[in-house]
Amino acid sequence: MNLPDCLPESLRGPTTTITRIATGLSGAGVYKIDAGGETFALKISVEQEPLDAWRRKVEIQERAAAAGVAPRVVHADAERRAVVSAFVADRSFIALVVDPRTRADAVVRLGDTLRRLHDVPIPDGAQPRDPRAQLAQIAGELTGFARPAFVDEAIARVLAEPPARDRAPVLSHNDVNPTNLVFDGERIVLLDWDFAAPNDPLYDLAAASLFLRFDGATCARLVAAHDGAPEAPLPEAFGAQRRLIGVLCGTLFLHLARISGHAGAATVDAPPSLADVHAQMRTRALTVATPDGKWAMGLALVREGTAA
Repeated sequence: MNLPDCLPESLRGPTTTITRIATGLSGAGVYKIDAGGETFALKISVEQEPLDAWRRKVEIQERAAAAGVAPRVVHADAERRAVVSAFVADRSFIALVVDPRTRADAVVRLGDTLRRLHDVPIPDGAQPRDPRAQLAQIAGELTGFARPAFVDEAIARVLAEPPARDRAPVLSHNDVNPTNLVFDGERIVLLDWDFAAPNDPLYDLAAASLFLRFDGATCARLVAAHDGAPEAPLPEAFGAQRRLIGVLCGTLFLHLARISGHAGAATVDAPPSLADVHAQMRTRALTVATPDGKWAMGLALVREGTAA
């Protein structure tokens, strides 16, 4: 595909530069566009994505952008499944979370951001997300792949739990991990809307708490900020969602490790914790771009989920 063809005419020219940023789990390619002194992001979905699904995804991002929680959509090319959005320079939301001086404010900001997303009307025809069905499907694809027993035990436990449906479905992002949270100095913006769909609002809150390794008190503060209510004990459904997310995402990373060439292992002396993996990623001793990195992240997420 000729990448400049994915841009609006106003952004094409001899001085325009296109730099690949990443490839998402969905297979989409993401690029940084510098044109006319401005910066944009270009995302090209896989060609096989159904047009109706792609259009609904663009509509969801546009609605979220109008609510101030997603980058503004500048251009959408249905034929090429390409979307050009405003580029949001990250001033590090993670830095706000880990700094004791700004942590409490960061948690409240995050809860408020997710509430504003969840207040966005669900588009007509949007299909609810079923993470449990996705977990069952991915687990089935691990057949023949060696992994520690605690992984299968965690999958069985989560699938045996009754679905948590304490709250009405809302428009959810469904992938609130640190790589999709950016802070522009004034607001938190969510990136990558590939998995956005109706879901229980606790799913986004539990996902954020899992990946950011929030303790119980911080989780309660996050939920209270989202609900605009005084802090209260966490509902049981929150823990169930957190377990589901940890095991689902961990199983997905193990599946990705397998298809990228990792041999797997039936025993592991000391499964890494999520804190261990994050520490190794900060020093670049580990990257999830490699089979070993995907394997370590998968084990760590399953372990984190079972601790919920």
